[in-house]
Amino acid sequence: MSLPKTIPEVSFFRFLNHANNILKNPLPFHAANFKKLGDIFRLNIGLGKSVLFCRDAGLLQHALQKNQKNYTKSYIQTRDLAKYIGKGLLTAEGEHWQRQRKLIQPAFHKSQLVLLIETIQETILEELKKIKTGKPMDVFPVFNDLAFQTVVKSIFNIAISDEDIASLQHTTEATQKMLVQELRQPFLVWWFNLSGKTKKHLDLTQNSRTILKRLVEERKQSKAKHDDLLDMLLNAKYEDGSSMEEDQLVDEILILFAAGHETTSNALTFTCELLARNPEAQLKILEEIAKVKSESKDLMHWIKNATYTKLVIEESMRLYPPAYFIDRVNIEEDTFDGLTLPKGSNLLFSVYEIHRHPDFWKEPEAFIPERFLDENTKFSKNYFPFGAGPRMCIGNNFAMYEMSLAIIALVEQFEIKEKKDSIQIKPLITLKPHNAILEFIKR
Repeated sequence: MSLPKTIPEVSFFRFLNHANNILKNPLPFHAANFKKLGDIFRLNIGLGKSVLFCRDAGLLQHALQKNQKNYTKSYIQTRDLAKYIGKGLLTAEGEHWQRQRKLIQPAFHKSQLVLLIETIQETILEELKKIKTGKPMDVFPVFNDLAFQTVVKSIFNIAISDEDIASLQHTTEATQKMLVQELRQPFLVWWFNLSGKTKKHLDLTQNSRTILKRLVEERKQSKAKHDDLLDMLLNAKYEDGSSMEEDQLVDEILILFAAGHETTSNALTFTCELLARNPEAQLKILEEIAKVKSESKDLMHWIKNATYTKLVIEESMRLYPPAYFIDRVNIEEDTFDGLTLPKGSNLLFSVYEIHRHPDFWKEPEAFIPERFLDENTKFSKNYFPFGAGPRMCIGNNFAMYEMSLAIIALVEQFEIKEKKDSIQIKPLITLKPHNAILEFIKR
């Protein structure tokens, strides 16, 4: 479907009329508009403000790669999210972002991640002990803790008190929920400020910063080497030979917490939900595990050769992309496929809709891991599990290593009992699962 030359509009009154449903789950509202209006529409959100919702993969690729210098992240990340997690890689822009990306990129190189593999594996095995067999349980809290603990121990490969971890995790999750309310109910922001609700969450963030500064200072004083991400970040040098200042380091750690655990826990939960509805996929993974483990005890060998496991994870992220929206604003007027985008247009690209677009995917609603055997599919302009272009997620390899090891360990230990009903979702800043009730049987 080609883009229209004139962008159709959704009125503020229609937006207001659906406000309660949008707060709970905006995806059906957007899907109805896409179905009626095409691959791009303008949503008027009041006070003269509007957002362009788009599911055209070509325009997204244009904004992220081909003309990325003319596009910046919107105030949703650079202002609203940044007030809670600081000015790090996820929320920074311009020269500041370029400087930070260049500094931090080596810490996430595959050769460096090898140093963290044993820690990741040990954390996964410990956290999977929380799975109870013989009765239904909500699996999301298990994966949420697993992913958070993995990030914490990959950054701080030392003992951290349960109290500190609980505080950091609570702040990460509470501030996200607060931000969702602010974004989906912009007409109530004045009340959030007046009532002290916003300040309460900013205070939580400040408490997390205090904890992290203490942990960083303890590491500096110890002068011990741990081969973790904190060591890499502390030893990283800018071109002039200087190191990151403390506040910037804390910003980057907060962003690793927010981005590093949230998306992974979601993806792992959705993968298990899909495996429960496709028991034959579980058996294929089990056979693959036996094969790769018979060949080597090396964890990297498992990761590299567990091909089908990786296909399942990739298909899970197609159907349920954790980062289900990507936002951009064009700095100068731009044109694409005959469509003119005025300077300063707020664009929200629906990765969720792109990943299920019938023009791009054969049987888009079906779970078909084998579709990713075709490398052209995996690297096509229609697949954005980690974004694309210069701002592609820096932790994509870390996430894939962690998820592969987690699914290998899970399927080897447990059979996920077959489930028939529909998968439920809860879109917040990321696409979260809802009521992920599964039953596990010990193998």
